[in-house]
Parts: sequence; C-alpha cells; structure tokens
Amino acid sequence: MPELVLGPLLRHVDASAATVWVETSEPCTVRVRAGDACSEEHTFTAHGHHYALLDVGIEGPVAYEVELDDRRVWPEEGLPPSVIRPLTSLDRLIFGSCRTSVPHEEPYVRTHGPDVLRAYGLRLMESPDERPDLILLLGDQVYADELTPGMKEFIAGRRDEGPEEVVDFEEYAELYRQAWSDPAVRWLMATVPTLMIFDDHDVRDDWNTSNVWREQMAEVPWWERRIVSALGSYYVYQHLGNLPPAERAADPVLAALKADGGDEVLDTFARRADRDPDSVRWSYHRDLGGTRLIVLDSRSARVLEPGRRRMLDPGEWEWFDKHATGDFDHLLVGSSLPILLPSGIHHVESWNEAVCDGIWGRRAARWGERVRQFLDLEHWGAFRRSFEELAQVVLEVASGVRGRPPASVLLLSGDVHYSYMASVRRRGGGRVHQIVCSPIRNPLSRTLRFANIVASFGLAGVLGGVLARAGGLPRPPLRWRITKGPWFPNMMTAIELAPGEAAVTWFTDTGDQDSVRIRPEPPAAPR
Repeated sequence: MPELVLGPLLRHVDASAATVWVETSEPCTVRVRAGDACSEEHTFTAHGHHYALLDVGIEGPVAYEVELDDRRVWPEEGLPPSVIRPLTSLDRLIFGSCRTSVPHEEPYVRTHGPDVLRAYGLRLMESPDERPDLILLLGDQVYADELTPGMKEFIAGRRDEGPEEVVDFEEYAELYRQAWSDPAVRWLMATVPTLMIFDDHDVRDDWNTSNVWREQMAEVPWWERRIVSALGSYYVYQHLGNLPPAERAADPVLAALKADGGDEVLDTFARRADRDPDSVRWSYHRDLGGTRLIVLDSRSARVLEPGRRRMLDPGEWEWFDKHATGDFDHLLVGSSLPILLPSGIHHVESWNEAVCDGIWGRRAARWGERVRQFLDLEHWGAFRRSFEELAQVVLEVASGVRGRPPASVLLLSGDVHYSYMASVRRRGGGRVHQIVCSPIRNPLSRTLRFANIVASFGLAGVLGGVLARAGGLPRPPLRWRITKGPWFPNMMTAIELAPGEAAVTWFTDTGDQDSVRIRPEPPAAPR
C-alpha cells in the first residue's frame, strides 16, 4: 500500500491552477481533488524514489485532498485543511534562509534556537487570515555537510566508509525527508505556495568559491557522486516546483523521468549543469499583479576564471538584464547572497578578488586565495564586475531609464547569519533597499556574533576603503548604508506591498523584531 513519504508541497500557483508535489513510498496513481476539479498522474521514479507533480484547476479558494491509489492520505487527521487560493497579486511575501533540521527538543533548542518556519506554521494554523501569498526560501534549505543526529544515524546504517556528509541521491532524499517532515512545516508547505533557490550548504560549504576550490574538490574521491546527486536532487525536490506548468511540460529531463528512463538522463543533466553552467538556467521570475519577482542563481552560474570572474554567466546575465525593468509597482530581486553587504566588508572582498587575480603578484595571489576560502569572501563584492553591472541596472530601473520607476526595488538575500536592511543613498532615492534575513534556524554562537560585529561593522569599515584604494579599485557606482539591524536571532521577514509603498517586518518565533515602511522620496526640486 503506497504511503505519502513527503509532501504535499504547494508550489507554483497562478490565477487558475496550482501545482502539488508529492513523494510516495512506491509507484502509484496520485490524485488531487480541489472542489469539483480533479487531476491524476502516475508517479515517476528517480534513483528508486517515486514522485508526482500535478496541476489542478482552481476558480477560487478551495480545500484540496490527495489520494494514492484511491485512498485519501491528505489532509492528515488533526491538521487543518489545506486551502489553495488563486495567486493573482503579491500583497504579502514571507522569506528567509539557512534552516537546519535538528530536533525541536532540548538540548537542540538551546544550541540552535527555535525553528521560526515551524513556529510560523503553528501560528498560521491558529490564525489562517494572516496567511501570506507566497513563501520564498533563499538557500540552505538543507545542510548536506553539517549533519543532524538523524542523518548521521541514517548514513551509519548504510555505509561504513566515506565522509560524515551526504554523498548520493539516497542520502539526499533522506535529508529532504527529515527537513520537511515536521507536521507544522509540512502543513505550512502544503498550504502556502513556496519558491526556492539553493545556496552553498544545499551542496557544500563555499560551493564554487573559486577555480582553486573546484580543483581541490575534484581531487576528493566521492565529490563527483556528491555534486551529481546534489544537483539531481535539487532538480527534483526544489527546481521543478519553481517552474510554471508550460515550462515543466516542455522539460526533456522530466519527460525522460516520466518515460521510466530517467536515472541516467538525470545524472547526465546534473553533471552537465556542474561542468557547463551556461547549459541550464536555475534562475526564474514571476509577475504577480503589479510586482515582478526575479530569483537569481548566484552559486551555480558563476564564471570563476581569474581576471574575468562573474557571479552570473553570460546567458544568465542576458536573461536578468532582459527582465530587470520598470513599469511595475515593485521589483524584487532575490539572491541567496547579499548584494549590499556592510560597505567595509564589500571593499575587503573586492580587494581580495584583485589580489587573487594577481594585482600584487603570484605569491600574494596564492595567499589571497587562502584568505578568500577561510573567510568566505565570495559574495557579490568579490565578483566586482558583476556587482557593478547589477548596481547599474538597479539604478537605471529606480531612476526610470528602464520604464516607469517602481515604488521600491528590494534586493532580498540571506546567507550571512544575521539580518539587516541597507539603503542606497542617492538624491530622490529611497527606492532601493537590501533586505537580508538569515537564519531561519542556525544562529551564530555568541563568540561568532561578536566577531561578525567587529569584522563587518568595525574593523572592515576602517580597513575596507584603505585596501580598496591600495588595490587601485574604482569606487562602486552607488553608495549605501545599514539603516536597520544587524540582528542575530533566528527569524523570517514579511514584506507587504501596496501601490506606492512597501512595509518590511522582521519577526522571530515570539513576535516582531522591527519594521520599516518604505515610500519613495519625491525628486529634488530644481534649483
């Protein structure tokens, strides 16, 4: 008898249809009923695991049920119904990043704090009217290199050698199962549409920091299997649900999986995606009423050759440049890595990139590479040309060069394990802001919090400009400052969008941390 292993996950939703994703214990027929509408699919198999994505029609808010071979398996006893709502505008978005799935009892709450995603699910069960339109998860949905006790036990039960890290598809499948199986999290992800993008820990810490990092990892015996499994499982568990139905229907990898010939096709696709990033686009965009949301792949799409580093490869950049336009009330750009770091750290990262590229000679370049990896100097500032190009595009959107300027251009990010807001300083501005929210559940220790404050907001602020000038680097095309934060607790962020303004609220498991209302300043009067 087939059972529901994971899900249902409510993924792509628009005005007339919703996508439901499930994993089952064995091949079966999956049926989703939403009022009078019904959709049916047979599962497809990848590396011995069974999945289905079903698109069901909707006309208004409607509760849905999931059946496996004619037996109802969702909603589960004791959980509220999962109600699909048509998604025609983006009025309220919740986002965050960096969530480890250790248990929820002591001593793990003491070391990792409360799980804000779980707490938010429990909160919505009690107050369904607070439900957002969308949840955006900006990286590190799973930690493949920092294992929970449950994952350590699972791996020990199936192999005696290899690293204490996830290596193959089977272990990734278990990693996702443990991350998304808590009842409150499961209900939340079944009820609110989610969009996702990876960051490094979905694969491995510092993934694609540099060519040297890739060369070092290529020497590791199990790495080839790891990267193929990481990208293959990401495709199945995260990427497919980001796609609208028409794009998914045209996807040749999914067609091969449904034709029962998919394992080799999936692995070949994942291997090619790693070796030739330009062969696949993980980035995506959604237009929801007066808002455009662009989510960027700032990990896999990198060009790493010294002297011509880019955060986005040429194809990815061309795609972004095409879609970064005005004529929307709001433009949201999601990147797992912050675009606007504290300015001192930004300058240090740009200086380090120049050193790694040989500005002070080969010996200094080798030293710079060690510093780059040790201090994780691989954000947008460490890919300076991409930063400058993106900053120019953002300024053009905000100033009306690319169409009617939006009321806000919000850059959404995570990764750094503290939350803050940075605002661009420009005459007539007030439109461009970096909103960072990290972690959902994986806080820094007190020692590391102090070290980050000193490094990011103290020492780097003094040294950054000096080093940038010593390296002969040009000034960035825009200036910014931290206007809210930093905060270090586990939290998520709510963004409320209305014509002409936006509101941002950072919240923990117990309540709001801080909030700000964003209204564009009127242009300066001519003199």
